[in-house]
Amino acid sequence: MKINNYYLKARLFPTVLTAIPALILYNKFVASIYSDKLENIYSALPTITNVIFSSAIVFLLVQINRFLSKEIFQKIYFKDEINMPTTDMLLKSNSKIDSGIKQNIETKIKDKFNITLLNSAEEFGDESRARKLIATAVSQIRNVLRDNEMLLQHNIEYGFFRNLIGGAFLSLLMSITIVLFSYSANDLPLINLGWILVLIYSLPILLSKVIINRYGNYYAKILYEQFLTL
Repeated sequence: MKINNYYLKARLFPTVLTAIPALILYNKFVASIYSDKLENIYSALPTITNVIFSSAIVFLLVQINRFLSKEIFQKIYFKDEINMPTTDMLLKSNSKIDSGIKQNIETKIKDKFNITLLNSAEEFGDESRARKLIATAVSQIRNVLRDNEMLLQHNIEYGFFRNLIGGAFLSLLMSITIVLFSYSANDLPLINLGWILVLIYSLPILLSKVIINRYGNYYAKILYEQFLTL
């Protein structure tokens, strides 16, 4: 897999930040059980095994976090592509973009992609079709702006926070598991650490709607600003 700037900052970094509970569970309750048995074979094998498995856990969490963030949180707040901020902003009924600027965007979409967006009356009568046309245009805009550094930066920021929220959801469940295990083992330091992790990973989830909406709107705004500069 090619590790580009987006993968590193928007997928791997949030996974590293949310992988702590999974690594604690692995090292505390899995690696510790088998380390003595492995040590009798080769002294270096436990360390090598732990590094490999820890890396594999992080890689697995990258995929899980991305799935959770897109399939749960993004769909909860935006439903699907035709309800993303990039679509909402070009609706005639939406006032986040000045009507004159919006008309310039529509004209450029028609000239560049031969896509004619619906007028106010048509949109009112069939908003679903209006959204689908805009979503198609947005897909074309992204293609022509795929090398735009400013848009990439905002895409990375949105992806980072979206994946952080997805990772926090899984990490919260694991943190609760750590608390339960530590109570059964009467491990006070681990109990305290577990509760701290529960509090830390609860915050992104509680603020998820605000975060996803804010950074989603930032990305949409920059997308259209950069499109007008072409």
